[in-house]
Amino acid sequence: MSPRRDAAEPTRSRRTGRRPGSPDTREAILAAARDAFAERGFDATTIRTVAAAAGVDPALVHHYFGTKEELFRAAMAIPVDPAELVPRVLAGGRDEVGERLVRTFLTVWDSPVGAAAVALLRSAVSNQWTARLLREFLTTQILRRVVDQLDLDPAEVPLRGGLVATQIAGLALMRYVIRLEPVASASPDTLAATVGPTVQRYLTGPLEAS
Repeated sequence: MSPRRDAAEPTRSRRTGRRPGSPDTREAILAAARDAFAERGFDATTIRTVAAAAGVDPALVHHYFGTKEELFRAAMAIPVDPAELVPRVLAGGRDEVGERLVRTFLTVWDSPVGAAAVALLRSAVSNQWTARLLREFLTTQILRRVVDQLDLDPAEVPLRGGLVATQIAGLALMRYVIRLEPVASASPDTLAATVGPTVQRYLTGPLEAS
């Protein structure tokens, strides 16, 4: 037994982070993740980056949160998984993606779990740090997953994604924060039918001036 303990001891002595199970470990990881995602963006942030900032082993980050995508979602307190929503948007014809995107977005935000997203949006209006997180979430977790399946010109993808974001974010702001009528009380089907074609044009229509 003694040689086994001696062999394990160097591994324990090299660890400088909190012990697994410490009450503040999970929150320390989330705080470090929020800072990293806001400062570096989703793509440039790694599990090792977050672990180093939190003072824990990368394996512990994986233990608590799994993948980087799951860590990002937990850091932003997003109660839904984009990987489950995007297939709904893409199911069906390519020419109706815009309408399905708007309808799916509104269905989630109108549901009880949408309260967290509305709170995040309210904070993003006045807080640049939260705004960066929200921008990263929209662009990397939602819009990128959609446009990557539409066989678009790669050179046009950033602009198309940004234009779609203006519609989605603007609609959310008017409906849930400013509560502009009749947008605030309109049904998801009505808004999907009216806003969806504009989103569709941004996704697949010509970008050049006619």
